[in-house]
Amino acid sequence: MHLLPLVLLPLTAQAINIVSSNDDGWAEINIRQFYKALTAAGHSVVVSAPAENQSGTGSSDKTPTTLTEPCEFNSCPSGSPATGFNASDPRLNYVNSYPVTSMKYGISTAAPPFFNGAPPALAVSGPNVGSNLGLAVYFSGTVGAAHYAAEAGIPAIAFSGSSGSPTAWNAAVPAYSQVYAQLATKITNKIVASGTPYLPDQVWLNVNFPEVSSECAAADDFKFVLSRIFSGIISADDVETCGSSRLPTESTVVGTDGCYVSISVGWSDKTDAAADVQAIVLDKLGDLLGAVGNSIIEWSQNPSVIPALLTPAAPKVGVLGVKATQLPELTLLRPSRSEVANDAANADWFAEYKRIANMSELPTPPPYRLLQPKAFMSLSSRAISRQRDAY
Repeated sequence: MHLLPLVLLPLTAQAINIVSSNDDGWAEINIRQFYKALTAAGHSVVVSAPAENQSGTGSSDKTPTTLTEPCEFNSCPSGSPATGFNASDPRLNYVNSYPVTSMKYGISTAAPPFFNGAPPALAVSGPNVGSNLGLAVYFSGTVGAAHYAAEAGIPAIAFSGSSGSPTAWNAAVPAYSQVYAQLATKITNKIVASGTPYLPDQVWLNVNFPEVSSECAAADDFKFVLSRIFSGIISADDVETCGSSRLPTESTVVGTDGCYVSISVGWSDKTDAAADVQAIVLDKLGDLLGAVGNSIIEWSQNPSVIPALLTPAAPKVGVLGVKATQLPELTLLRPSRSEVANDAANADWFAEYKRIANMSELPTPPPYRLLQPKAFMSLSSRAISRQRDAY
């Protein structure tokens, strides 16, 4: 098994005690790679995860039972006790039950002996094999485990990734598994560095990574975006960021080309937290979100995703990246394929953008999805931040 490159995982000055779980099972490669990454970053980590794949079990909970068949990937024999650990690394624990039960066991029983009797300071779950977006949070065992920890008073983060399939801990390490472990560690370290309390009471984060591909091949290729779990059409405003009071949905973020990672702020009922709670998380994530190298505009009254980088003089409108990078000129970016309009229509909007922005030439390659000209008065107008409602 390949080791994670230590150069990407520097020791953190704020090393803490962390309990880790998932719903894909204790022997799945993603949780093992994340365990190694967190340990390499200096944290004290204890894994407590299901003996078998328990995907889709939500917040189910039951007393662990003796195994009547081997653990997943033959990682423990049939007849093994209801709970157990790896003989060569006792920090790796299995629980023959659901993810919530596994997290509960980790918090109360498996982890404290390694933490001088103290409870974990943070709980992490995943990275899950497959995304957990929108309604999936109600059924996800990965989310269920994080949600349980938050309800138990321990700040928690659920991580999920679009790439991959269930893989044994002792198989060749897929590239996506290493990348997801590095990204999850980066987010974890940022939350830890923000200081205690790491998250508000009853709050958990739902983090989703897009596919690892030739364009999104290394951890540094990814950008982080504050998002919401569900559409907010009839909800109260979100935290005010970059001229908009409506965050993009995590499905929109992950489904947009450009290696975007969604970070949603979950509440005790598995819905979105209120704006004042989002604001606390926004402040904690800080420049992790501000490091986004490009910005994608989402007009909350229209499902179209409008890619653009605005001039420094123009207010940012509904930007996915919480803090848009200030750029010297307008640049149009290619959106996801699902958002591309027909070529003929795009040509008209290109001409209007060029006229308004006074650009000498348009970037390539087309096509791009653009707002109709009536949707705004001018890219240089101070009123652009108000044109969302007129669309």
